[in-house]
Amino acid sequence: MFNDKAILITGGTGSFGKKFVGCLLKNFKPRRVVVYSRDELKQYEMQQDFDQPAMRYFIGDVRDGERLRTAMKGIDFVVHAAALKQVPAAEYNPMECIKTNVHGAENVIQAALEANIEKVIALSTDKAAQPINLYGATKLASDKLFIAANNMAGGHPTSFGVVRYGNVVGSRGSIVPLFNKLIAEGAEQLPITDPRMTRFWISLQQGVDFVIKSFERMSGGEIFVPMIPSVRIPDLAAAMAPALPTRVIGIRPGEKLHEVMCPTDDSHLTLKFHDHFVIKPTIKFFRRDVDYLTNQIGERGEAVSDGFEYNSGRNDHFLNVDEIREFNKLAVQ
Repeated sequence: MFNDKAILITGGTGSFGKKFVGCLLKNFKPRRVVVYSRDELKQYEMQQDFDQPAMRYFIGDVRDGERLRTAMKGIDFVVHAAALKQVPAAEYNPMECIKTNVHGAENVIQAALEANIEKVIALSTDKAAQPINLYGATKLASDKLFIAANNMAGGHPTSFGVVRYGNVVGSRGSIVPLFNKLIAEGAEQLPITDPRMTRFWISLQQGVDFVIKSFERMSGGEIFVPMIPSVRIPDLAAAMAPALPTRVIGIRPGEKLHEVMCPTDDSHLTLKFHDHFVIKPTIKFFRRDVDYLTNQIGERGEAVSDGFEYNSGRNDHFLNVDEIREFNKLAVQ
């Protein structure tokens, strides 16, 4: 669907953006791919890997609505990946997190409407469901903005959707690179916040593939959630360094024991497909009558049971130590 199309990725120099661009160039023939981000050094470094004629690099911040409007001229599809993501940093710098994650989302929406973008997908996080930290709260607000934007479209052709998934193995600032660093430095133990802690587990490639598939599936207004396994953090430590003991350091500011991607309170809106869930919008769109049970590529879903919750601590699929080791090895290739 991306052949001869123009695609823009906000936060395009991040882990997701680089993998997404690589997949676009490998599997499609896009007319133009615009990387929109604020870090000139990362853009310079990315240009060394991706210098194809279709590539464009725009310095800009999602806080800057005017720059976004300029960057989106002639664009067909947008992936909004830019965000301030570190939970403790958001707790200590709340206004900065709000400016990027909430006001930045507003700017992306307004620019997309003015440019008559065909489809926009915003990346969310499991922390947006029943949030207890500021990062999750801002991403919940962002999710709500993007879903409601389908009502703002009016005569514009733009559709908006959201993709929500869990911890990305090996992404910058995540636990796997931290453990690898400590192991390489000869650490005598690995720090874990709580031995009961669980997390959803997804590779960067799986995340990118799911976003691409969601563009094909979306009608507008959905939150797409992949079915993915969970890991127990002590099992992760054992998989990465079986000879090292662990040290419990306590839960960090704003951190949960378990993550949720489909909350109980949304069970009446949640549909189960063969490899993913869809959370329908809570509001009715004025000019759209969508049957979310059947998506745009003909897949059929079914309503989940009342009270259903997709929780990393009660997942049907947990990876054991050997599976985690193999999964992580494949995830970084």
